[in-house]
Amino acid sequence: MLAPNYLPEAHHALIAELADNLESSSLHWLSGYFAGVAQARQPAREAAPPLTVAAVAAPDTAQRLTILYGSQTGNAKRIATGLYEKVLAQGLEARLVRADQYKTKELKDEQLLYVVMSTQGDGDPPDDSIAWVEFLLGKRAPKLPRLKYAVLGLGDSSYPSFCGISQKIDARLAELGAQRLQDPGTADLDIETVATPWQDRALEQAREALKSAAPAAAHQATVTPLRPQAEKFTRDRPFQAEVLLNQPITGRDSDKDIRHIELSLDGSKLQYEPGDALGVWPVQDDTLVARVLAATGLNAADAVEHQGTSRPLGEWLGRYRELTVLTRPFLAALAERAKQDDLTALLEPGARDRLASYLGTHQLIDALRQWPAHWTGPELVAALRPLTPRLYSIASCAAVAEDEVHLTLSHLAFETEGESRWGVASHFLAERAEGDTVPVFIEENSRFRLPADAARDIIMIGAGTGVAPFRAFVQARAEADAPGRNWLFFGNPHFTSDFLYQVEWQQALKDGHLDRIDLAFSRDQAEKIYVQHKLLAQGADVYDWIQAGAHVYVCGDADRMARDVHAALLEIARDHGGLDEEGARQWLDDLAAQGRYARDVY
Repeated sequence: MLAPNYLPEAHHALIAELADNLESSSLHWLSGYFAGVAQARQPAREAAPPLTVAAVAAPDTAQRLTILYGSQTGNAKRIATGLYEKVLAQGLEARLVRADQYKTKELKDEQLLYVVMSTQGDGDPPDDSIAWVEFLLGKRAPKLPRLKYAVLGLGDSSYPSFCGISQKIDARLAELGAQRLQDPGTADLDIETVATPWQDRALEQAREALKSAAPAAAHQATVTPLRPQAEKFTRDRPFQAEVLLNQPITGRDSDKDIRHIELSLDGSKLQYEPGDALGVWPVQDDTLVARVLAATGLNAADAVEHQGTSRPLGEWLGRYRELTVLTRPFLAALAERAKQDDLTALLEPGARDRLASYLGTHQLIDALRQWPAHWTGPELVAALRPLTPRLYSIASCAAVAEDEVHLTLSHLAFETEGESRWGVASHFLAERAEGDTVPVFIEENSRFRLPADAARDIIMIGAGTGVAPFRAFVQARAEADAPGRNWLFFGNPHFTSDFLYQVEWQQALKDGHLDRIDLAFSRDQAEKIYVQHKLLAQGADVYDWIQAGAHVYVCGDADRMARDVHAALLEIARDHGGLDEEGARQWLDDLAAQGRYARDVY
């Protein structure tokens, strides 16, 4: 950035606004770009003034670190970007590449590769990494005797196959002859606990590997900032959004409690696009905190120090620790104290299925009561996983909602032996009244975007609250008067009680903003009918739309609905495209690579 005396005053605001909305990696690139433009425009007879960024030739792979990431909800991207920025700050050459944008033919020439990979479901790769992982694990992967590498996995220890895909990647790279620089990192939802030391070691290893190839640092001119910029609201500095509306949108006879929630972003300067998610930092219900204290015999007022921070135990449990989701690491800590044979047996390698069943049907309080043990406050806080934000697909278009953001929330609540249980974030949101505030931030989802060409048709497939982003999609297409057609597949149990946003969809059909809608109400007839069955019934038209350029979007449950829809699309390709099994799979992979098959699954 040039000092103000080089810049007309009228341009200050424009550049400040641009810089405020770009990530550090983009700013690094842009600074070099503008330097090049300035050089090109400099008259030959005039001596060029000193530049703040020196142009350097593109390095070969021996002089460069490649940081490859695969991300489902943005965490792996955030960690990989942070590492990339630290590497650049050391004056080292690096590139940051999302897995679906990596050219696999380049792998054989890489000499330094860091992989940051999240886990989808129980050990699967995220959607943006499926093709790259299949290549790496397949027969076409090259031998890699010159490659040095390190892998960081992000996962959720409530799943038995914790960070399973990153461990497969690490093992496969070693099998191909690459040299492992450090053991694979396996980060739980408290990501930084593992990611930070892994990054520190990775940065030191990058300095060692690239020090001989690092270019000499260019002289940097003194820079005067244009003006101080207001700090943006982020994951670590959330905005307190006021609740404007918290309204049930299922009928009284429904088995589900689904809410439409409207929050004010007024004054935040937060911006979002259709397809993005809203991050919410929840607070534990006081009732659950009291139950955990009673089960452990501990006092809420006791001061507990953990990792250099001291807080009352009640505050640790209420705002900083996960109390609803049960994980294997916590059960292991409990087993050390309870000394119960049945708990120890549950953690044996051969009990994987029984453990998965237990984790899926029990919460922390159940385990504490089933296997009583002696805990101190510091031991309990250390054993519990840090509370993390939850992400919700945004159900509004900013051009329509203006300074608001809307959510479609399923309140997870049930009873166990006559006692209430709930999901921490859905319960926190469902209990908020108008005027209350909620700590929020925007999580960008660049892989779940409307087509750049508004004339393209779109097919939207969602069940339950998976319809949320499609409300935003239809609003945005209507606001822009997009000529492309819109087709919605929606499923839920019952027409009369579970048809979410029914009036809005009917109005959209009437106004021509929704061209087709196919509904699957699974329990309104003897035979259960789901969205994948409706897809198959309309298979010929679905295939024709796709072949004519339509984009396909899927939002909802990853383990069941999204898998079944994926299988249905493969069947449609075989039945109506005449493709064999391998051809159908390649057809769908190609759509994903083109950005025409996108999933927002959880």
